[in-house]
Amino acid sequence: MLSGLPERELGAFLNALSPNALLSLPWLFEHWALPGHQLPPEGDWTTWMILGGRGAGKTRAGSEWIRAQVEGGKPGDPGRCSRVALVGETLDQAREVMIFGESGILRCSPPDRRPVWQAGRKALVWPNGAIAQIFSASDPESLRGPQFDAAWCDELAKWRKAEAAWDMLQFGLRLGDNPRQVVTTTPRNTPLLRRLLEEPGTAVTRAPTEANRMHLARSFLQAVTKRYGGTRLGRQELDGELMLDVEGALWTWDMLEAARAPRAFELDRVVVAVDPPVTSGASADACGIVVAGVEAKGPPQDWAAQVIADGSIAGVSPRAWAERAVALFHAHRADRLVAEVNQGGELVAALIRQVDPLVPFRAVRASRGKVARAEPVAALYEQGRVSHREPFRELEAEMAAMTTSGFAGSGSPDRVDALVWAMTDLMIDPAASYLEPRIRRL
Repeated sequence: MLSGLPERELGAFLNALSPNALLSLPWLFEHWALPGHQLPPEGDWTTWMILGGRGAGKTRAGSEWIRAQVEGGKPGDPGRCSRVALVGETLDQAREVMIFGESGILRCSPPDRRPVWQAGRKALVWPNGAIAQIFSASDPESLRGPQFDAAWCDELAKWRKAEAAWDMLQFGLRLGDNPRQVVTTTPRNTPLLRRLLEEPGTAVTRAPTEANRMHLARSFLQAVTKRYGGTRLGRQELDGELMLDVEGALWTWDMLEAARAPRAFELDRVVVAVDPPVTSGASADACGIVVAGVEAKGPPQDWAAQVIADGSIAGVSPRAWAERAVALFHAHRADRLVAEVNQGGELVAALIRQVDPLVPFRAVRASRGKVARAEPVAALYEQGRVSHREPFRELEAEMAAMTTSGFAGSGSPDRVDALVWAMTDLMIDPAASYLEPRIRRL
């Protein structure tokens, strides 16, 4: 595709074209499209779902797909489809985005094939007689009656009456041999979107905002990435990810988002917690390394903690992760290095001592399962007593996959294990030590 060519190669290609070919080139979208998500997938699909971040080029892909369905070889020739439904959240949004928008159908159509907007009919009419009508998803009943051979649904995840509008549209997609539809949306956790993604007739392409950076203002991309990068909102609106809470999750995405609320901390203690991998090498699990601190004001049950850094590392030798842990200890002026020794035994302590024999070290052993150890830490988050200094994408993804039944992600939750050891040392153990003698007196 031309969009992926180096500047020198692209210039040479354009210089070799005839004047007529050069004039036609801007309208040949298949040469300019971003192949990862703007071109239709192969296969026998009924619904093409384009999930993308803001500005990822979803609208352009939808407009060009409609063009490809209705246009023939020549301006007056019939295309594959002639009756199209364009469904937006409201009529205004369908008209202003899908029809007249910067990437709308009119802007994408060459002069000899450009359709005419007939406001009274709320329709586009092509030179070959094809018609595309706009509909509001907020008025599902308007889709009762008309029939179509293709449809484009924009920002489906925002539709307030999504289920009803979608159902009415499906009853109307009954013309032609193989009626199809494209859905362009920034993902949100809605029942309809989840259901459609699981249907066998759905083909999915995905793209982050970054994929379309050549067509976006650099200042916009820098600003939104700095402000929202790694957050739940950023992963949804910029990365185009569907953020779902796993059933039985100890940490929900709402809890993790709340943990990122800015807070001023005076840290009284800082620890570096390590969950060493059982093996080493490129295929080994990561070594979880988390730096956290606590503001110890009042009794321990009133303390608040903050995750400062995630220094986890994968595919390295034991010596390398030990050096990383000690380096973080000194960089954050920590008070203690805590490491699980269930698997490595004395070897873990020996590795740390080889790197720096003066580092205060505490060996901890897991006597309970991962879930049992993690639940009290999750409770601290639920109480709003733990915050994150910045978004920690990999750590938070592991946290969201920890459930009451175990880890629902792939591999091992090494970052979560390190987090749990840090919070246990900073918050759980001090609270238990404080309360135990008082409970005995009772």
